[in-house]
Amino acid sequence: MAQIKIGTSSFSSKDWTGPFYPEGMQPREFLKFYAQHFDTVEIDATYYRIPSKSMVEGWNNNTPEDFIISAKFPRSIVHAGEKASPDAGKILDPDHTYDDRDIFLQNIAGLGKRLGTLVLQFPYFSKKHFTYIGPFLEKLDRFLSDLPDGFSYGVEIRNRNWLKKEYAEFLRSYKVAMVLADQAWMPHGDEIEKKFDPVTSDHLYIRLIGDRKEIEAITKTWEKEVIDRSERLDRWADLLARAAKRQINSLVYVNNHYAGHAPETARRLSRRITDMLRNSD
Repeated sequence: MAQIKIGTSSFSSKDWTGPFYPEGMQPREFLKFYAQHFDTVEIDATYYRIPSKSMVEGWNNNTPEDFIISAKFPRSIVHAGEKASPDAGKILDPDHTYDDRDIFLQNIAGLGKRLGTLVLQFPYFSKKHFTYIGPFLEKLDRFLSDLPDGFSYGVEIRNRNWLKKEYAEFLRSYKVAMVLADQAWMPHGDEIEKKFDPVTSDHLYIRLIGDRKEIEAITKTWEKEVIDRSERLDRWADLLARAAKRQINSLVYVNNHYAGHAPETARRLSRRITDMLRNSD
């Protein structure tokens, strides 16, 4: 059976102290404890700062050898804007991004066999950035062709109308994962499946992000689930179980903004998948 690894996006939330981390535990101890309960994590911090070699060494020292760490490419590469709006001219541009790309890859490679997928998470692009997907894919084509071998890559876009068969075929030509993001205005993975096969590499990469505006109207602390995502989780569990039967491995990461408390949501999804696979035997 294929592997389905489920974890959270980041592990450093102090709001998890009590419901997940023991009271009194220091932040420097979080990852070691986390790795006793989950077998993978997505590092969100690399989006904001290229990790130092010593930081990567710390991740290694606090996780078992079979633990998987995925990470985001830096903001300077996928966003490039000084403020909220991305800079379409600088995004993926060799003169503006390749230095950061090289340092990032050199440092993150220190994870060795713990290294999972490296994600290019792009923001939503309005027509003032790219009038249609074509110019964006031209830039992405050059960037992907210049990436070194030996890494696993994924691409996440936030433009719903760009999710078409042609986009999947483009990523498949590079064996790059099409990140499936359960996010405010993006379709569920099973909706995409009805249009085309979203498997574009040797694994699925799924991010359960949620609706930041919706959940922050309810809470801004992350010690418990406050939104019932049962229906969507059942659909994800079904999709993942079917992928496993096709011998497709999966990485799944849950954000606090999805339901309110990522560790519990991740465990809830894991239980659903286990039940589905058991009942289908």
